Amino acid sequence: MSTAQETGAYRALLQDLADRGLLDSRWRRVFEAVPRSQFIPPDVWRQLPDWCEPVVGTDEWLALVNSDEPVVTQLDDGAEDGPGIATSSNSQPSMVAQMLGLLGLEDGHRVLEIGTGTGYVAALLSERLGDQQVYSIELDPVLAQQAAEHIAGAGYRPHLRVGDGEQPFPGMGQVDRVIATCALRHVPHALVRQVRPGGVIVTPLARDFWSGAVVQLHVQDDGTAVGPVCGGAMYMPMRSHRPVPHEIEGKGRPRAAGLDPARILDLGFALYAGARLPGVRVTGRGTTDGARVWVSHPDGAAATAATGEEAWQYGPGLLWEEIEQAWQVYESAGLPDAEQFGMTVTDRGQHIWLRDPTAIIQPRRA
Repeated sequence: MSTAQETGAYRALLQDLADRGLLDSRWRRVFEAVPRSQFIPPDVWRQLPDWCEPVVGTDEWLALVNSDEPVVTQLDDGAEDGPGIATSSNSQPSMVAQMLGLLGLEDGHRVLEIGTGTGYVAALLSERLGDQQVYSIELDPVLAQQAAEHIAGAGYRPHLRVGDGEQPFPGMGQVDRVIATCALRHVPHALVRQVRPGGVIVTPLARDFWSGAVVQLHVQDDGTAVGPVCGGAMYMPMRSHRPVPHEIEGKGRPRAAGLDPARILDLGFALYAGARLPGVRVTGRGTTDGARVWVSHPDGAAATAATGEEAWQYGPGLLWEEIEQAWQVYESAGLPDAEQFGMTVTDRGQHIWLRDPTAIIQPRRA
């Protein structure tokens, strides 16, 4: 692919994002000034449903980089003998545009990014606000060094630091906006305290029952943060927020599945059930005729089910039946979609609510 073809492919991508309402004219100029290809290393992988496929050849590399797909840039935290699990990526451009739009940036704002990654988002923010208004922190020192080189090569000098994004950024003071480019299991109140009242936090979340929800939290005068779920976006979890595998115990017990497993993968139900059944974890994937899911709890209870097949329950309790009961309550609430949910974060913890911040979803399972 020639330079002209590469430029044309990237502009076509940006035109698609603009046509979808994800880039206004100001952000489009920012994205045009910061080509994605400057932030992608030579060795990358394409994320497939069950594995990561190496990208071979310049043309294939450029085609992936200039597409609306994530680009995996690290496997197994950089280990050479791991199983090949993606641990860092340059995020899908449409997701980047969505989250930057949710920040509601204005000239003069100061922004903290959690998870520098490849440096692409930090560079976009630097182009939009000026690099001295941008702070970015990355836990992985190898990724941080690569990102610093990418950012400097593009001509920007934001404030960069190697460290834990849950901890305060030394010398920064309060900022107007925070964006996390890694998924959080919970929003630390220490992070909320780094944002001035009236500021905004935009982050993807990855809880036990669900992943992929994006929240837009507005920081209040009393130090709480409240805001809606704004659709979905899949991001890799912050390293300290990665889930611990559950051990499945006991012999399986079959029963008729009264609920199509494909339904529980809906983000709206996942948000509801995740609050209703804390600690219950669900993973799943689509099949040719529906979906197959695996459900587990730290106490050893588990269940698996596939569309058109029996459900199997393991360990103590009747976990699949609990899922079905949660579905019945969710159905009686009108099958609310994800955008009807929201989150509140206080110094005592956080909770999910439905339609109104006072309508807290109470947990049923400890």
